[in-house]
Amino acid sequence: MTLSSAQSSPKAKHCADLLGTGPSIDELVPALSLLGEKLARVLPGHLARFSGGEPPVVRIGMPMDCNLASIQADIETLASHTLMAVGPEGRPMLATFEAAPVLCLIDRAFGGRGIVPDPLPDTLPLSAELLLARLEKAIAGALTTVFGGEEEHSVRPLRRDTSLRYLNPFDKREDLLQLSLEVEEPGFDPWSFSIAFPQATLAAVTTVPRHPVKRRAAQTAPNPAAEPFGSMPVPVTAVLVDMTIGFSRLTSLKPGDVLPVAVARSVPLQVDGRTIATGTIGEVEDRVAVQILQAF
Repeated sequence: MTLSSAQSSPKAKHCADLLGTGPSIDELVPALSLLGEKLARVLPGHLARFSGGEPPVVRIGMPMDCNLASIQADIETLASHTLMAVGPEGRPMLATFEAAPVLCLIDRAFGGRGIVPDPLPDTLPLSAELLLARLEKAIAGALTTVFGGEEEHSVRPLRRDTSLRYLNPFDKREDLLQLSLEVEEPGFDPWSFSIAFPQATLAAVTTVPRHPVKRRAAQTAPNPAAEPFGSMPVPVTAVLVDMTIGFSRLTSLKPGDVLPVAVARSVPLQVDGRTIATGTIGEVEDRVAVQILQAF
């Protein structure tokens, strides 16, 4: 198509997705770690209705790269998957709830102690569908707050299914980043679920520093490398593996069992539970080492 007048045409808007200049998986890992820390603070208030009004403790695992095939392979029993959309563009994300935690919450809702039937049913009962609808609403509300609370980043559940094939949330070969969340409440076993983000969705709702500019510190600012701060010991934790397994698998563990472990390509370094840097695992003089790739 040929335009007759350059003045009559709108200014071009270059889309990072079309130009292929969006952030990579490695760049999105620390962004998702920070998002997870915010979610751990916001989500308990939205989940308080499931714990008798008392906000639970939410713990976030380290981000893992995956795809729909690997998510399906990690699920050993019945599970429910919910396709959620972010903003007016409907950018997709996927929440996964295994059957055991859902049935545990249902038993508690009816005054029980969270007993999970053994064996698990082949399909989820209607009560589970009603509970999942409430969970989806709570998680969507928390994510909307974490993403900024604006309409362009509002999160809403679209549909759910126990089959990823029939749900078909996005291309099965698409690279995803998955975040596992564990909910702890006094007097009950912890329960967990996960959220998986395509790269484009995560890039749209997070700020990824592509070329950070180092600024000179003010002359009056204290120097953390100088005394008395420089010699203070600070415990630093490198999280190599953070895994979640179902209740049924946990209770059936015995000596000799082998648990497959997926080590994340970007290992977070944490101080007091907050991620300060990420790196890759290597070796220096026959000792395991972490090479810093990005620091915050």
